[in-house]
Amino acid sequence: MLNLLIGPVVGLLERFIPDETERQKLAHEIATLAQKQAHENALAQIEVNKVEAASSSIFKSGWRPFIGWVCGTAFAYHFVLQPVLIFVMTYMGHPVPALPEFDMASLMTVLGGLLGLGGLRTFEKYKGITK
Repeated sequence: MLNLLIGPVVGLLERFIPDETERQKLAHEIATLAQKQAHENALAQIEVNKVEAASSSIFKSGWRPFIGWVCGTAFAYHFVLQPVLIFVMTYMGHPVPALPEFDMASLMTVLGGLLGLGGLRTFEKYKGITK
């Protein structure tokens, strides 16, 4: 994503700075600053996440597990329960009613994000960073 933002800026440098070496040096500095800022933002978000997770209030620390359970339940319904229900009802000769469908694109986006964070948590546990 940083490349998408930095690319137009580097393109502008070509217009105003004729020296190729100076232009590359400036482009590198811009990219380095952007990466540093993104890293600092990520670290700040991690600190906020730690404070939220440590809270005793269910409204602060409970939203991530809630979203995880909702996504997990919807995922299990869509890929396990619904096909089994359709199979069993068809096998028994019953007409299959219109079963609810989920917007799986949105669900997979949220679930993928949660699983990505879960993967980082597993990495932390593996490295012994957390208990």
